[in-house]
Amino acid sequence: MPRTLNLESLNPDFTPDVMTKIDEIIDRNKDKPGSLIPVLTECQEVVGYLPLELQEYISRLLNIPGSTVYGVVTFYSFFSMVPKGRHTIKMCMGTACYVRGNGEVLNRVKPAYELEVGSTTEDRRFSLEVVRCVGSCGLAPVMVVDDHTHGGVTPESALKILDTYE
Repeated sequence: MPRTLNLESLNPDFTPDVMTKIDEIIDRNKDKPGSLIPVLTECQEVVGYLPLELQEYISRLLNIPGSTVYGVVTFYSFFSMVPKGRHTIKMCMGTACYVRGNGEVLNRVKPAYELEVGSTTEDRRFSLEVVRCVGSCGLAPVMVVDDHTHGGVTPESALKILDTYE
């Protein structure tokens, strides 16, 4: 089925190979009731995130209002509208971590990697999130990188830890 919207011209992440995969996902699911979340999930796996252009594309091809697609993407925390890094840094700001200095750790990490909370480095190496608790209060302050929990971090040790992630 020919597509009338050329997403490749709107975003460099939409390569011909990526668009072929997106079209296959949509074609495979377009006539199935309740297919929106599976389509969004698979498309995010391919692209890494769900920018507005892609949401509009999915909306049009599934014949679902754009507001519905946007509502689902913004409601569920596992969907992202911004590119994610290869590694996700989660800085715990629960009480134990905060009073033991994780605010200072965060304030050192942000400029060192030119990151803001909720953003991704330009090279997509890291994404930075602040979380309320990771359940490791005895190790406070805690920084989680991907699935690795690092306890007792200091501003200096956090930077050394992050330097080991490519």
